[in-house]
Amino acid sequence: MTQFSLHDLERIVAGRAASGDASSWTAKLFAAGPEKAAKKLGEEAVETVIAAVGKDRKALVSESADLIYHWLVVLALAKVPLDEVLAELERRTAQSGVAEKASRGEGKD
Repeated sequence: MTQFSLHDLERIVAGRAASGDASSWTAKLFAAGPEKAAKKLGEEAVETVIAAVGKDRKALVSESADLIYHWLVVLALAKVPLDEVLAELERRTAQSGVAEKASRGEGKD
């Protein structure tokens, strides 16, 4: 099992964004701004859903990797550290999912 983590990827994204390297997809996304990165995140989310519904394991793994990468790019552009998201997830685990959703005024699904 790999020891690669989301924190590792967060650091790689930050480094490549700062590099300004024209051959870096990350640097290009940062130069294009949050709208482009968010659009790519949305595209990857849809592709991940399609792979899941189609029960295509290989595509699901690949699209999930793309989704997570683009999500971290969007967070970085918004200057939201991964630890802030993880802290929110940790906070939510202190109660049941149903209670947590209800506290946010969300529906039953």
